[in-house]
Amino acid sequence: MGAIPSHPDAIEPAWLSDRLRAVGVLGDGNVAAIRWEPIGTGQVGDSVRFHLTYDRPGAGPATLAGKFPAADAMSRGTAAAFGLYAKEVGFYRDLAPHLDVRAPGVLAAEIAEDGVDFILLFEDLGPARGGNQLASCSADDARAAIRQAAAIHAPSWNNAALTELDWLQPRPGQSEQAKGLYGNAQVIFRERYADSLELEFMAICEELNEARDLWFGREGGPKGIVHGDFRLDNMLFDIKGGDEPIAVLDWQTVAAGNPLVDIGYFLGTGIGDALRQAHEGELLDLYCAEMTARGVPLTTDAIWDDYVLGAIHGISTAVFSAAYVERTERGDANFLSMARGGCALALQHGSIAKLKG
Repeated sequence: MGAIPSHPDAIEPAWLSDRLRAVGVLGDGNVAAIRWEPIGTGQVGDSVRFHLTYDRPGAGPATLAGKFPAADAMSRGTAAAFGLYAKEVGFYRDLAPHLDVRAPGVLAAEIAEDGVDFILLFEDLGPARGGNQLASCSADDARAAIRQAAAIHAPSWNNAALTELDWLQPRPGQSEQAKGLYGNAQVIFRERYADSLELEFMAICEELNEARDLWFGREGGPKGIVHGDFRLDNMLFDIKGGDEPIAVLDWQTVAAGNPLVDIGYFLGTGIGDALRQAHEGELLDLYCAEMTARGVPLTTDAIWDDYVLGAIHGISTAVFSAAYVERTERGDANFLSMARGGCALALQHGSIAKLKG
């Protein structure tokens, strides 16, 4: 396959022409020039938009989106250690064709054996409105996201052909590694945010740290494909100038597990406590209705406990990410937002007690 161009500057017109021609979006012409600009707010991978010029006008798409390893060494190391880049490449190769979720159409998905160097090229979904974790969203946006969650979960619900793929299985010792690292992550989180996070929420974080052996590696319930970071920053709304309502991005945390993790995460960590409080019952009912319509009959009563436990994923993700990815001003605000929402749900509905029980 040759060296993978794992930075936008490494993309050569001839290489890109070959890739576009292979997937049928470029005819007789060739890419003549490439210009790029950064997009998105991700901290584990760096995303860009490519502007393309061809030797024949209109020979191919004017723009593409691309994703590459994070420039920050700590973020890149964390991603490699937990196989995050390989997971995202695997999602687009092996899972996306079998799910109903609206994800970007992939034009190239390549990764090196070391699990660090990779490239993903996508259709450009712009113009679009990016989800903003810090600003929450409208109820309509939340409903659109819940429908997409069902579009992930229903086709994969107890579907061993998808959930038992080799690369989706946890690496040997991964749970023990997470448990071992989490105590230090909580120390960093506490020191960094003790003056910012409400005392009752920090207490929830401390309780989770004490119960981490019960959380990491926990199994049970239905099994399906889980996005793993199902929140607004990983969504685009009104894509392609409003032609479609939503697309879901950033699949580096995809896993096989209890699908209700995504729902507890989204309603807790993903949209902010005010919107959850106002629409929690409605959104859970919508999820169950969407799943039922897709052939997986569910009721809110049946999913309640798994939903409440799912909120814990948002807390642990906020704590872990704050410690082991590049620190930025927006990142600090983002992790506090995630912790607040997840802890508020956990405090209201007794998530930690359910975990211990």
